[in-house]
Amino acid sequence: MKVFDEKFRNNKIRYVLQCLLAAVSVFIILLFLNAISDAVIVAALGASAFIAFAMPEAQVSRPRFLIGGYLVGIAVGWPCYRLSLISTLTSLPVVNECSDVIFGALAVGLSIFIMVVTDTEHPPAAGLALGLTVGECTHRTILVALIGIVSLSIVKRVLRPVLRNLL
Repeated sequence: MKVFDEKFRNNKIRYVLQCLLAAVSVFIILLFLNAISDAVIVAALGASAFIAFAMPEAQVSRPRFLIGGYLVGIAVGWPCYRLSLISTLTSLPVVNECSDVIFGALAVGLSIFIMVVTDTEHPPAAGLALGLTVGECTHRTILVALIGIVSLSIVKRVLRPVLRNLL
């Protein structure tokens, strides 16, 4: 049974360095944004940091996908959240009991569809859309998500010369 990736044996320093760079980058971004209370953003940024630092050469870690995916996630998550607050819709028996489930699923499905159609696929952004829909979606939450992903994209760009795909 293989426990460690064979590439790890020959690249231990690179693996440790890139994971450390990811941790420090996320630490600085979250510290600067004071975003710990926004759990959905913290989770999405953590997943995006994995992609950006473990797979820096992958298409999904390019700014078009990182930032574009988040824009789609926000553009879908916010309206789905607003729809979930409309009393006319939530007064319907089925919707009333499963409001978060219905609108959360709608947010994920729509965000995936729009990302695929616009060529901005970024899996954590579908999670962001879900989190915005079932959580409390405020202007601050959206701003923190955008600043966070743009900051992560900039840090990845600056560190690009030292980053290699670990997968």
